[in-house]
Amino acid sequence: MFELHPRLQQDTLVIGDFPLSRLLLMNDAGYPWFILVPRRAEICEIFELEYDDQVQLLKESSQLAKVLSRKFEADKLNIAALGNMVPQLHIHHIVRYRSDPSWPKPVWGLFPAKPYSPRALQKTCVNLVEHLHDFIPDPDCPVAPRVCG
Repeated sequence: MFELHPRLQQDTLVIGDFPLSRLLLMNDAGYPWFILVPRRAEICEIFELEYDDQVQLLKESSQLAKVLSRKFEADKLNIAALGNMVPQLHIHHIVRYRSDPSWPKPVWGLFPAKPYSPRALQKTCVNLVEHLHDFIPDPDCPVAPRVCG
C-alpha cells in the first residue's frame, strides 16, 4: 500500500496524480520546485520499479520537465532522485535561474523555505496544471476549484 513519506507530507502540497506518480509542490516560494513520487510501496530506487513503471516514470518526468522549462522560462532544470533524507523514491524537478539566490549551488539548506502565499500558489499551479497530459488534479488541491475542481 502506497503511503507518502511523513517528511514529504510535511514539506509539500499535493497537486494531483499522473498515471504512476503523485505530483507534489515543495512549499517554498523561492523556487518552482515540484516532486514526482511513484505510487508504489517500499520503493527506494528507480531500478526497483517494474520495467513498465520505469518507462512511465521517465515519460511523466520528461513531460513535467518540458512544461516547467517552457512555462517558467528556466535557465536550467535540476532533476534528481537523491533520497538521503527521505528514502522513498521521489524525483525533484527544480526550476533554476541564474538570478536565484542559490545559483549556481544546490537549493538544499542554503535559505529557509518561504511558504507560498495563496496568490503565488495559484499562479504557480495554473502555469503548470493546464499543460499536463494524463494528469488528474487532486480534489483537495490547495488551489481548488479554479485549477483542481
